[in-house]
Amino acid sequence: MPPFTVLHVCMGNICRSPMAERLLVLAVRERLDRLALDRLEPGPASAVPVPEEEALLHSHSAGTGGWHAGEEMNPPAARQVVARGGDVDGFAARKLRSDQIDAADLVLTATADQQEYVLALRPDAVERTFVLGEFGRLLPAVNRDLLPPAQPTPDAVYARGVALVAAVAAARGGAAPQPGDDLDDPWGRGDHTFSRVADEIEETVEALGVALLP
Repeated sequence: MPPFTVLHVCMGNICRSPMAERLLVLAVRERLDRLALDRLEPGPASAVPVPEEEALLHSHSAGTGGWHAGEEMNPPAARQVVARGGDVDGFAARKLRSDQIDAADLVLTATADQQEYVLALRPDAVERTFVLGEFGRLLPAVNRDLLPPAQPTPDAVYARGVALVAAVAAARGGAAPQPGDDLDDPWGRGDHTFSRVADEIEETVEALGVALLP
């Protein structure tokens, strides 16, 4: 049930998955900001309040390992989020648990290995678990006209999100991820690598935000 819940998974939960978690929140917030601007125009829509992104989307993350549990986001990862307009406050790394997978409507992993880890814990999550790059690659194949109507309400975003995940799974057709779907691990490799990886993450999560709230 609402809100639509996205779980991001990487290895240590201090670099890739935290960037994905917070950049997806940013993408949805930007969609709502545009809607709020549209509703400044006089008319029936202007009387309808625009919800906060937390009411529509729960974006969180975890790692396959627990070495960094309780730590803040890796500083170069945090710099990428902040530089793009996102928020890093309150983040603390944690190890992936099965109940987090059970509660997720969509699971996005940094690599195919981590996808396999998720599915080893919960084989029944296969239709809603994707490598992030794989999800982004398949998203354009979805006919969005066949999805439930897009409205900025928790129920509408949830219904559209669940249908979108099912449509991407159908587009995948059981095929394995491609090598290029994996995100490089930027840990210890400097701001240039973090920037490149954040660009790749942003490309997919922004497309997801647009699909949820066009």
